[in-house]
Amino acid sequence: MTVLIDPPDWPGPRGLMWSHLVSDSSLEELHAFASRLGVPERAFDRDHYDVPETVHARAVALGAQAVSSRELLRRLIASGLRKRKRR
Repeated sequence: MTVLIDPPDWPGPRGLMWSHLVSDSSLEELHAFASRLGVPERAFDRDHYDVPETVHARAVALGAQAVSSRELLRRLIASGLRKRKRR
């Protein structure tokens, strides 16, 4: 059971770069971790949280595993938790 975070490589609001925070085991684990990290529920999007670069180091300090974006997506898909956008 692992919470994963990718590098803050995604441009977003407030001129910050953003990361994705996911779990490779359960959404409950992900929500609990996000709560401990102080990430608001509104940052949750289907299967991940969008978190600003200012949170990345603290997420890792709390136990999130820093991985590449490709690895994060691979493990999210393998977990069965991936939810694609509806068209």
